[in-house]
Amino acid sequence: MTLSYQVASRYCGSAELFEKACGLIPGGVNSTARATWSGWDPHPLFVTHGTGSRVFDVDCNEYIDYLLGLGPMILGHRPPKVTQAVVNMIEQRGTVFALPHEDETALAAKIIAAIPSVEQVRLCNTGTEAVIYALRLARTFTGRQKVIRFEGMYHGFSDGVYWSKHPSLDMAGPAKAPVPVPQGPGMPKGIDQNLIILPWNDLALLRETLEREGDAIAAVLTEPIMCNTGCILPNEGYLEGMRELCDKHGVVLVFDEVITGFRISLGGAQAKFNIRPDLTIMAKGLGGGFPVAALGGRKDIMALVGKGVVSMAGTYSANVIAVAAANAALDELSAPGMYEGLYARCDILLEGLRKIFHDSRLNAHVVGMGPVLQVWFADHPIRNYRDAAQYSDHDLFRKWWEGNLNRGVMFHPGAYENLFVSFAHTPDDIEKTLDIARLVVRDIESA
Repeated sequence: MTLSYQVASRYCGSAELFEKACGLIPGGVNSTARATWSGWDPHPLFVTHGTGSRVFDVDCNEYIDYLLGLGPMILGHRPPKVTQAVVNMIEQRGTVFALPHEDETALAAKIIAAIPSVEQVRLCNTGTEAVIYALRLARTFTGRQKVIRFEGMYHGFSDGVYWSKHPSLDMAGPAKAPVPVPQGPGMPKGIDQNLIILPWNDLALLRETLEREGDAIAAVLTEPIMCNTGCILPNEGYLEGMRELCDKHGVVLVFDEVITGFRISLGGAQAKFNIRPDLTIMAKGLGGGFPVAALGGRKDIMALVGKGVVSMAGTYSANVIAVAAANAALDELSAPGMYEGLYARCDILLEGLRKIFHDSRLNAHVVGMGPVLQVWFADHPIRNYRDAAQYSDHDLFRKWWEGNLNRGVMFHPGAYENLFVSFAHTPDDIEKTLDIARLVVRDIESA
C-alpha cells in the first residue's frame, strides 16, 4: 500500500535508512516480523529509543507503544530496576562464564513459585530452543513420535514445528482434517509424518484424534490463548477438556506461554484458567526486555535432563546478563497489586474500544484478556485460524493501523499480531489512545 506524500514525508528518515539497509541486509531487516511482506510496507520505522510506554523514531515522531518489541517489554522500555540490575552485573561481575552461579538458582526458585505447574526448570535463550527441548522430552518420556499442533499458532522456527502457521486454505486440506503445510521451502522431507495438524477450539475433533492415534502421540503443543493469529480466547471448557484427554491417553500437554507467561498473570494463562500442563515454555515477559527463555514442568519429566538422558545445552544459557534481568523483572512483577492495577487499565482500554466500535457502523469486535488484545474487522466470530483467514478484513485493519500510526499510536500492521499493554502504560496513555481511536474510526466511516 503506497502512502500519500503528506504521510510519507512524516517518515522520510526511515525510508532513507531502509534503502541503505536493503543493500547490506537481506530484506533490510533482521526478522520476518519487521519485513515489508509482514505489513511494514513500504518500509518499517527505524527507532532511536524507547522510554516507558513510548518509542521514538528517526523522524522525531513519538508513539504510545503497543508493539512492545512483540511482547518482551512488559515493564515498558528501559525499566529502571531491570536496567540497573544488568548494568551492575556487567560492571561488577561479567557476562558469560559457562559455569553455574547462585543467581540462576534464585531465579529458578522464583519461576517455580510463580508458575503453578513448574516443579523444576532449565534456562535457555529463546522460545524456539525451549520448544525443541520440550518436544524431545515428550518423545523420550512417552516413547512416541507424533505431535499435535494447531493451525494458526507459532512455536518458533525450528524444522519440527514451523508448519501450518498461516497456511493458504487451498493448500491446508479440509477443515476437519488439515494437512501440514510448511511455512516455506527448505524443510527436510518426512517431518510432516510426525505432525498432526488440527483446528483450535474443536474439542470433539481433538478427542476423536486421540481416540484414534493416542498410542502414537507424544505431545499436544498449544498456546493457552491463541496469540499468533491475533487474539483468540479458548472456548469454555476447551483447555479443561484438553487436559483430561491428555491424561486419559498418556500424552504430554505442553503449554507455549512465550507470550502469555508473566503477562496474563504472574503465573501465566495456566494460573488464570487453572489448568496445569506437563511442560511450560516461557520467554518474552520473563526477561523484562532482555533475551531469556525457560522450560519447566513436572519433576519426573525434567528428570530426563537431570540424568543426562536428554541434553539441554547452550553456551549462552543462563548467562549472567539474562539471569540478572529476569531476577529483577520477577521481583517487579511479584510486587503486591501489580496485576490488579494493570488489569484495571486494560479493562478501560478494552471496554472503551468495544464501545467505540459498537457505536460505529463498522463490523468489528475487540477480543482480549488483560494486557493482550486485538481488533477483528469481521462480521463473524473468530474462533480459530480458518475463521480468521475467511472472515477478517485485512484492508480495513490496514486503514485502522495507518490512522493510529499517523496520530501517534503504534502497534503491528498485521491483523494476526496483537496489541500489548505494559505496566508502564498510564491512565493518560489509555485515555489518549481511546481519543485517537474515535478519530480513526470516524475517518474510516467517512471514507
